[in-house]
Amino acid sequence: MARLYVLLFVVQIVLAVCALISCLSAEEGEIKALPRIAWVLIILFFPLLGSLAWFAAGRERTPAGPAGGAPKGRILPARERPRPVAPDDDPEFLRSLGERSRQDDQELFSRWEEDLRRREDEMRRRDGEPPREEDRPEGSTPGT
Repeated sequence: MARLYVLLFVVQIVLAVCALISCLSAEEGEIKALPRIAWVLIILFFPLLGSLAWFAAGRERTPAGPAGGAPKGRILPARERPRPVAPDDDPEFLRSLGERSRQDDQELFSRWEEDLRRREDEMRRRDGEPPREEDRPEGSTPGT
């Protein structure tokens, strides 16, 4: 019997913590019936009943739909669309990262090629051979 009481106590605490987090993270327009501080006090002083009351009557229910919260089939105007909250949620930011990465890779590759050509030319000079000009791309000069 003691195990049942411990289990019910743990369930009550978990429910109260979830309700408290939900209450504190809810937007001001989503809270119904009482001010936020009243809901917090009710949840703290009456964990089981306060938590159940919060989930039943304290918060406004959002319609189930796509991730943006809009009902299915409705296209929101630009001003009503939710803005990305983090950089990794912003498609433009992610696209710019990809472009920047490609540019950095291209610059690094061209520097490696130039370094390789320079080293090959130095080895040929050391061995007494003239550097080969036909292997160079147009516009490329030794030592740059």
